[in-house]
Amino acid sequence: MSSALLPKPQMRRLLARRMKFHLFGAFFVSVGCAALYKFGVADPRKRAYAEFYKNYDAMKDFEAMRAAGVFESAPPK
Repeated sequence: MSSALLPKPQMRRLLARRMKFHLFGAFFVSVGCAALYKFGVADPRKRAYAEFYKNYDAMKDFEAMRAAGVFESAPPK
């Protein structure tokens, strides 16, 4: 009587079917996160460093720190 009302449960390959779904989902989520990080963090950081070092003068910075007395081996002039 009641066996006609309830469908038979899936007993085989249940884990494989669920794992396939979750693996594909995890792959697409990880690719999305990697793309968001690359375009949202890494590329703007590269541009900021490139812009900073485009006009950076290391000797001018060294002389400013030397005049401030930061270095022990290079006394201020």
